[in-house]
Amino acid sequence: MNENDYAKGLWNPYVAGVALGLVLLLTFYLMGTGLGASGAVSRTAAVVGHAVAPQAVEQNGYLGGYFKGGKNPLIDWMVFEVLGVFIGGLVASLTGGRMKLTVAKGPRVSSGQRLAMALGGGVIVGIGARFALGCTSGQGLSGGATLALGSWVFMMAVFATAFIFAIVIRREWV
Repeated sequence: MNENDYAKGLWNPYVAGVALGLVLLLTFYLMGTGLGASGAVSRTAAVVGHAVAPQAVEQNGYLGGYFKGGKNPLIDWMVFEVLGVFIGGLVASLTGGRMKLTVAKGPRVSSGQRLAMALGGGVIVGIGARFALGCTSGQGLSGGATLALGSWVFMMAVFATAFIFAIVIRREWV
C-alpha cells in the first residue's frame, strides 16, 4: 500500500493492527474470551431454522441446545460483536468515501463467476469452521494470542494453503 491509498480513506495497516490487538485485549478483559464470528452465524441459523421448523430445530442435537431454558439464541455477545463489525465497516466505508456497489474481480472473470466462487468459498469456510469448532478469527486472533499450539499450526496451514492457491488462481486476476 502506498501513501495515496491512505488518502482514499484506508487505515495504515500498522495502526489497524494495534487497534485490533487492543480490541482483542479488551474483549479478553471484559468478556473473558476472545474474538470470533462463527458462533453468531450458527445462532442466526438456529433462529431462522426455528422460525421455519421449530420442532426439528429443538430436537436437533446441535441447534436445539441454543433453545434450552427458553433462551433467545441471539442474546449473546458474539452476535452483537458481529453486528458491531458490520456497522463499523459500514461507517468506515461511508466516512472514507469508498461506499459503492461493485464486484472486485480480475479481467478474465465475469461478475457471476466471481460471485459464485465467493459463495462456494464461503460455504467451504463455514463448514470448516463448524468442524473446527471455530472460525479463523477465533483461531488466529484469540487462539494465537493465548499461544495455543493448535491455533498456530492452523494459521500456518491457512497461510501455506493461501500461498499455494494464490499462485494457482493468480492468472484469473492479472
